[in-house]
Amino acid sequence: MTEATAAAGDTRPTKIMYVAEATAHGGREGYVTSQDGQLDLKVAMPPQLGGDGNGTNPEQLFAAGYSSCFHNALILVGNREGYDLTGSTVAAKVGIGPNKQRGYGLAVALSVSLPVLDPDLATRLVDAAHEVCPYSNATRGNIDVTILLG
Repeated sequence: MTEATAAAGDTRPTKIMYVAEATAHGGREGYVTSQDGQLDLKVAMPPQLGGDGNGTNPEQLFAAGYSSCFHNALILVGNREGYDLTGSTVAAKVGIGPNKQRGYGLAVALSVSLPVLDPDLATRLVDAAHEVCPYSNATRGNIDVTILLG
């Protein structure tokens, strides 16, 4: 680990507790399966990228994963501080587009709803969840992540 990594906080796991396995067949015009059989989905390009949209896509899967993971981190942080976050939600929008290196990049917008908390407390819990969430830790500094509190 470099000094810069240590200064920024090393977010790598110290122990692997679970490993998810999935396999793609046919890229963006095929299907994806998980090793345990829980996931078996048709994948298709969305119309905005020239496809027929007759299937899910990696951006939808990433949005589902990030929103559920961030929401769990938020509930964990809330519970640690004695708050019941029943009724809260997290929605994710994942955008894809060309980058300057002739490849593609992602951008994420998370919309967090904490209807029973005052705005200052909600902001503090969301900021803490952003430090706890593995998706936030994995994407930090790599893609733009905007968090909207409403």
